[in-house]
Amino acid sequence: MFSGPDVSTVAAADSVAVIGLGRFGRALALELMANGTEVLGIDSDESIVQELNGQLTHVVAADSTREEVLQQLAVPEFDRVVVAIGSDIQASILTTSLLLRFDVAHVWAKAVSDAHGTILEQLGVSHVIYPEKEMGRRVAHLVRGSMQDYLEIGDDFSLVKMAPPLAIIGKTLGESRVRSTAGVTITAVRPHGGAWTYTDEKTVIAADDTILVSGPTTRAEAFSLRR
Repeated sequence: MFSGPDVSTVAAADSVAVIGLGRFGRALALELMANGTEVLGIDSDESIVQELNGQLTHVVAADSTREEVLQQLAVPEFDRVVVAIGSDIQASILTTSLLLRFDVAHVWAKAVSDAHGTILEQLGVSHVIYPEKEMGRRVAHLVRGSMQDYLEIGDDFSLVKMAPPLAIIGKTLGESRVRSTAGVTITAVRPHGGAWTYTDEKTVIAADDTILVSGPTTRAEAFSLRR
């Protein structure tokens, strides 16, 4: 079942193919569409394809483990493909193997376990995604501290949005010496009802400000717990 413009036209544009339209794949595909990216969605379940009919640039019910099917859908012509298959590990591995054989430039693949992720990495996938694991880690950090939002951008390094600890309120950043005492950097501040701005040593932190902190994850979390 097909929906939308000709697939080859979609592949030629600034576009992404998403294979597997479960909760993660669907959310990803719709977010890409909302941000102006054309999306080819592929799933083996016709009912899911019916639900997404008209919401993606092109959506098709097909078996992504078959080489001829992917070729008919012009998937090898895409520079970016996401394998979001989670319920069938064998299908995930077979589909990913075909994409790598096609020399697709950028392949992202969802892993449902560490073992699944290891296999994908051994196949040669450079972008292995662990949505549930990463979300669990993120929520754990939010629950433990007073963080309002949290983004891990590397091994033990994070960006954290939080309310300012009491010890730095009413002081300039030069006076509070956050970097030397806490090992983190306050990179931006947003006054209540205002906009984000970069900070410098003369920036004074108010009680109702929101601050953006960068630094090692453990230090950023410890800083968020200060009161």
